[in-house]
Amino acid sequence: MKNIFVLLLLIGFSSTSLKGQQQEENSRVFKKGSFLVFWGWNNAKYSKSDIHFKGDGYDFQLDNVVANDRQTKFDWGTYFNPGNITIPQVNYRITYFPKDNFGITLGMDHMKYVMDQNQTVNLKGYINDPKYAGMVNNGEVDLNSGEFLTFEHTDGLNYINIGAQKYHNVLNKKHIAIFASYGGGLGALLPKSNVMLMGNERSDRFHLAGFGLDARAALSVVIIKHIVLQAEGKLGYINMPDIKTTLNNKPDKASQDFVYAQFNFGIGYTFNTTKRSK
Repeated sequence: MKNIFVLLLLIGFSSTSLKGQQQEENSRVFKKGSFLVFWGWNNAKYSKSDIHFKGDGYDFQLDNVVANDRQTKFDWGTYFNPGNITIPQVNYRITYFPKDNFGITLGMDHMKYVMDQNQTVNLKGYINDPKYAGMVNNGEVDLNSGEFLTFEHTDGLNYINIGAQKYHNVLNKKHIAIFASYGGGLGALLPKSNVMLMGNERSDRFHLAGFGLDARAALSVVIIKHIVLQAEGKLGYINMPDIKTTLNNKPDKASQDFVYAQFNFGIGYTFNTTKRSK
């Protein structure tokens, strides 16, 4: 009987020890030397923006222009086909952890920005062309027809950024752990701007247009030490002083700045997580 009692104690101790070891490993998923690769999708809201257009024969600003993102209707062949990678609004990044629970991230937010066509806005400045100057009435221009302007960054807004995040373990079970994280980022804007302005040939090309800043916070659910489900929110600022609006290397350009709120959700995978940090 005594031997059985000792055996049961050893089994119980071993089970508790293994469980504790498992939980300790879960709490150290984002440890020094590990990597996290992530892929997800985003939804964004943009503030109103003043857009300044300047070129040969015109120099004017449109005030408080309304714009939204453009969500792609869900379809398995669109969202999960590598050949259609730029159609949905996506985020992808890789994070390296130089310290336990502290990550440095390189990524891109492929957002879409579309000026609402159904709006009338104030215009300040001048237009020499009498046809388009005639579309301005009492300091306002109606954009509804699209004849005066269509304006979007739909392939896409392309915020290429580097950031840093701090992670905190808030729940730790045998096969699941939850982390809260916060941080910030900065980077460059490489939009593919699709613009038709006052009868000019449509401009649709990639161009380094400006910079962005963001603050970010996320909740990450880690399953079996490697699979990461993550929901993240961002608040950011974008400033683009050099948006190309015409073709053939003309000097015509637009500039704008705005703030945005972004929510994204996706899945990631950690690797090199079994190696103990020294």
